[in-house]
Amino acid sequence: MTSPAVSSPAVPRVRVDACPGALQTHTAADGELARVRVPGGLLTSGQLRVLAAAARDLGDGALELTSRGNLQLRGLAPEAAPELGRRLAAAGLLPSESHERVRNVLASALTGRAGGHLDVRPWVTAFDAGLCADPALAGLPGRFLATLDDGRGDVTGLGGDVGLFALGPDAVALTLAGVDSGVRAAPSDAVGLALAATLAFLAERTAQGGTAWRLAELTDGPARVAARVPGPRATPVPLPPTPVTGPVGADVQADGRTALVGVVPLGRLGAAQADLLAGLADEVQLTPWRSVVVPDLDEHRVDDAAVDLHRTGVVFDADSPWLRVTACAGRPGCAKSLADVRADAAAAAATGTLPADGTRQHWAGCERRCGRPRGDVVDVVASPAGYRVS
Repeated sequence: MTSPAVSSPAVPRVRVDACPGALQTHTAADGELARVRVPGGLLTSGQLRVLAAAARDLGDGALELTSRGNLQLRGLAPEAAPELGRRLAAAGLLPSESHERVRNVLASALTGRAGGHLDVRPWVTAFDAGLCADPALAGLPGRFLATLDDGRGDVTGLGGDVGLFALGPDAVALTLAGVDSGVRAAPSDAVGLALAATLAFLAERTAQGGTAWRLAELTDGPARVAARVPGPRATPVPLPPTPVTGPVGADVQADGRTALVGVVPLGRLGAAQADLLAGLADEVQLTPWRSVVVPDLDEHRVDDAAVDLHRTGVVFDADSPWLRVTACAGRPGCAKSLADVRADAAAAAATGTLPADGTRQHWAGCERRCGRPRGDVVDVVASPAGYRVS
């Protein structure tokens, strides 16, 4: 049997992971920044309205979509965190104050509605509940990521520490650091296996000094974690490559209704846009490609919904440059940034002057290149002399 990937010894982290949360905010140049975890990217319309109101009342009026399907609020006053926490808790978005920073869970887009071997939404609910119920798991680093893939292969390759990948309707593979570990489970036992692997990661992290932020940073991390969990073994299989971009446009669901998938340019969703989305469906899904799934639309509502969202800037064109352009916060939100990269990227997209012939690119205000997506990406980095493309 092929063993899970072997990783080289990593240089120990010398600082504690300080990922922001909804309660533990980060001080930026434009105020406090709060990150709200949204497991599986799944939000009810009521929760989305609460977030829109919080952005309007407490922040800068917008929600930022992250590459992990979470949301950020910027421009918060230092004293706003307690009020934000109260609003999130009342909406069911803060089930555990002690675990809130570790609830990073990606799920396949459109799962249970179109494509895939099975519906992983029940996995999202059960995994999140199991995570929050175990006091030990509050000790996970804030960078921890779980991926729940229904077999289409859209999220497994996005760098999850622990994941589930549906090989078919009756068999599930445990993935570790994005690679098939060879450990198998039935769908009904899959969440228990993922939670056991999460505990095993925490135990192995402790055994190796407790400084690593990610499983891949541990010496032989995937193999050692796999050895700590029970379950039948099989020969690991290669997993599908992760798509460069996510779905976009209209997808016909298995029940005959339609799901609209729209990209939010640079991931900035205004409060009014969020309210509009909340009025279109009972549930929406945020994706790691900074897009939003609006599901369960009857045929007669699809065109009107698409037009209304398009008018606000949401993109449904698969050929749009906004499927290939990302950016860090830039000025004025980041004091380290040398440019207003979002404004500059938007201007280049509007005028058709994106560098590198418009290929997949990430605009960054400094050499840290925050928010850079995984995979092959052209870097457009601000410098005192202008942008450097590499």
